[in-house]
Amino acid sequence: MTANADNVILIGMPGVGKSTVGVLLAKASQRGFLDTDVELQARAGCSLERLIEERGTEGFLRAESDCVLALNVRRHVIATGGSVVYSEAAMRHLKAGGVVVHLDLPPALLDRRLGDLRVRGVVMPDGGSLVELWQDRTPRYRAWADLTVDGTGKTQDQVAAEILSRLD
Repeated sequence: MTANADNVILIGMPGVGKSTVGVLLAKASQRGFLDTDVELQARAGCSLERLIEERGTEGFLRAESDCVLALNVRRHVIATGGSVVYSEAAMRHLKAGGVVVHLDLPPALLDRRLGDLRVRGVVMPDGGSLVELWQDRTPRYRAWADLTVDGTGKTQDQVAAEILSRLD
């Protein structure tokens, strides 16, 4: 892998730091930055939470996939929504444009960072727990990732630096 890879795509659970690390990584690598959750909200004209309420889980996932499939950027760091891995088409599109980096944290650390997941606009089954969501998504993230970075005990700056060093 090379730091000249067109895009660097960050995937992982909500609260793992994709947006924060993405901004740091974009600055350090002189790339643009794009957050697909922000793009999706702009396209939909509402919050992620409201989009899930109005369209349901399937409608939300369709809108998220459509948003990602519409992306056509080069030399960007792209922070994705945590549920993007439910769309094979979206993930193929992202992977075709760059290196996919899975940011990982164990559920106990995520739980400390996150408040009410529903308020954050997180797609999850009714009554489901953060641990169940992590167990469902983590194998998907790992399957798509070109590399995985464990953020346990690291600052966001350290995670960004590790990604840069591993891309070289």
